[in-house]
Amino acid sequence: MVAAGAPAVFHYTQLEVETKPGIHIVDITPQIRAEVERLSVAEGFVNVLSRHTTTAIAINEAEERLLDDIRQFLHRLAPPTAPYLHNDLHYREAPPNWPGGWEAWAAQEPQNAHSHLLSIVLGNSETVPITGGKLALGTWQSIMLVELDGARQRTVGVQIVGQGAPADS
Repeated sequence: MVAAGAPAVFHYTQLEVETKPGIHIVDITPQIRAEVERLSVAEGFVNVLSRHTTTAIAINEAEERLLDDIRQFLHRLAPPTAPYLHNDLHYREAPPNWPGGWEAWAAQEPQNAHSHLLSIVLGNSETVPITGGKLALGTWQSIMLVELDGARQRTVGVQIVGQGAPADS
């Protein structure tokens, strides 16, 4: 419970995460936990949003062998080599005014429909309560950025809303 007069907190920040090729799972819990502590939020919530269409946010156990199982499962669910309409670049148009025209656009456009599909299945955001100044995660739970199309520099939005500790009188 937060005392009357505790300051309201509405804070948005972005985490920059460097990912590795293929499916790469990054535990971002320490950065989020540090931001909650830095802001002295006692009660509230944090919303975590992937800002990309080929990444996801998930809550699960960050144990290495389980992470390998997750990668293998996702590869079976949406194999990168399966035929996908999104990957038929010859049927797609380049964005208007793309420098160099269609050929330049097609040369840089990845064939990554599998990554988009996995992102839809996994989801792009998670919300975690904050209580007693701590993330209300279970013992083995971590907040993870799931890269589905790496390696890239990725951005994760973190919105923290709540009440801080009471101001000193």
